[in-house]
Amino acid sequence: MKPILSLALFLALSVMFSQAQDSTQNKKVIIFKAIEKVPAYPGGVEAIGRHITQNLKYPEVAKLIGINGRIIISFVIDKQGVVREVTPVNCIGAGCESEAVKVIESLDTWSPGMQDGKPVRVQYQIPISFLTPKENVKFKELAQSDYGFVFNIKGTLYSLNDAEQLLGKSFKSADIALAEPFYNTGDDARFVMPDKKEIYLINIR
Repeated sequence: MKPILSLALFLALSVMFSQAQDSTQNKKVIIFKAIEKVPAYPGGVEAIGRHITQNLKYPEVAKLIGINGRIIISFVIDKQGVVREVTPVNCIGAGCESEAVKVIESLDTWSPGMQDGKPVRVQYQIPISFLTPKENVKFKELAQSDYGFVFNIKGTLYSLNDAEQLLGKSFKSADIALAEPFYNTGDDARFVMPDKKEIYLINIR
């Protein structure tokens, strides 16, 4: 299933503006959130929706473990109409943030926003939802995948086999608080998986 794009909040701009310090030129850079003329994307909001729908990919791990959620992406349209400073406001894990950032960064150049007849930097936020019907995650499927998994259950780390002994043959995807890359900094032999593409830490609620 393709990720679902929500554009409902796309043009809901705040009446405020924010300021950030430009350390290279030692002057304030003003980023507007409410202006006289908003930036325009070629083809409008519908074209943005098509671009994201066609290019956004559901990360393999997110599909495998049934990650659902909505990510808010913040970005700035600069004075030249180029998308800058693309940042996820929240996190649902399993690579969804990086995928959402990548697809927003790939948007074409906009017509810049205008204030008092001059181009200005304008900040936007756009929500992108990742939805999958998967509800139960089978340990067998995880073991057969190209990815390795470590489980954090009530503050203790478990290998996949040990977690299966504790949780049973499967667990609910809704029980996942967060799935994030795992780095075996302690060189624990239980979590060494040289045959796996990546290793993820699954935090269970």
